[in-house]
Amino acid sequence: MRSEAIDPVGVEWTRVDEKYITVRFITGIIGWLITFAAIGVPLALGWVNVWWSPPLWVQIPAISALVLWAVVDLALIPRQVRAIGYHEREDDLLIRKGLLWQQVVAVPYGRLQYVDIEAGPLMRRFGLCQVQLKTASASTDATIPGAVRSEGARLRDELSARGQARLAGL
Repeated sequence: MRSEAIDPVGVEWTRVDEKYITVRFITGIIGWLITFAAIGVPLALGWVNVWWSPPLWVQIPAISALVLWAVVDLALIPRQVRAIGYHEREDDLLIRKGLLWQQVVAVPYGRLQYVDIEAGPLMRRFGLCQVQLKTASASTDATIPGAVRSEGARLRDELSARGQARLAGL
């Protein structure tokens, strides 16, 4: 199903690097392991009568639901990453995200205050970065996660130059 509001006619999206899928898998697995540990330790202590725990008929469905949620969450990562894209137009930058709740943000170059590049240890290991566009609006969520570092540097320089050129005309 194609919507012109989400996928404007004539827009060819530049997708983020496929290595970002691996980064998201690693961070997702770490997050779910922490969640399971936070839930599992009190349950295990309850099984040996050191701590209170809910009855087994409550534990089994709850743990099953949590495992199912984790599997679905991790299984959706490749599609979520492939849904991220950006497109440079003459007057603004379009950023697309989302599967079920799709979002397209248009950031006018004249509203850019600065462009920030961020890369944590895991992103650096895979040669990726996150490009953040800062505007006067605090509610603008204009980020491009999973860009190759050279592309991130190019975007930073290009978007900053376009932003300065548009501000000069004000």
